Amino acid sequence: EVPDGSVTVFSAHGVAQSVVKEAASRGLPVLDATCPLVSKVHSQGKRYVANGRTLILIGHAGHPEVEGTKGQVGAPVHLVQSEEDVEAMTLPQDTPVAYVTQTTLSIDDTRNIIAALKRRFTNIVGPDITDICYATQNRQTAVRELCRVADVIIVVGAKNSSNSNRLREIGIEEGVPSYLIADGSELNPAWVTGKKTIGLTAGASAPEALVENVIAALRDINSDLEVSQMDGKKEHIEFRLPAELRG
Repeated sequence: EVPDGSVTVFSAHGVAQSVVKEAASRGLPVLDATCPLVSKVHSQGKRYVANGRTLILIGHAGHPEVEGTKGQVGAPVHLVQSEEDVEAMTLPQDTPVAYVTQTTLSIDDTRNIIAALKRRFTNIVGPDITDICYATQNRQTAVRELCRVADVIIVVGAKNSSNSNRLREIGIEEGVPSYLIADGSELNPAWVTGKKTIGLTAGASAPEALVENVIAALRDINSDLEVSQMDGKKEHIEFRLPAELRG
């Protein structure tokens, strides 16, 4: 689908090796914006497979990161999304296995699945929690705190974003009506009319401009809207730009 000669950007979710090879074969100029945390998962998966282990990926079927990881490893990958998936696996209990996780699942999302894997397999290894996207974990923790004071939660993010959907689910779990919207045009006035405190958050990949767009939409509904920012965990981690953009 990419026109000949067009600059091709690999998303933060990463892409399969087949995509990398096709871009190279067509001579397309490439900017590889794969998140370093995702690249680390790719490297770990390849290393586990090279060491003779069967690879298990904890993630959501069809998610771009999951598809990219499966396509990078170069070997069959067993995808599990729940504890039930683990119990349904037919691999022998003593199979040498290793697991990696979709980075945009939080520690809370994966804890029980990892525990089920360790109960199921006697010879299993896996990474430490530093492979989890810190932005995902921090946002989930912040939403739980926000639910203590908010009458409704609005999450800004794409409908196919795992971490954005999880933020909405957490709000509902905490007993607060919660909605996921792509931008201010999807905001239903009925959700916020009469609400004293509106909690607003965003998925890890949602740009600040979309958040500001939703705030503007809220002001259209209530011109007296006051906006304050809740203190959260400061994120000081920085990643290098893609090699093609470094001077």
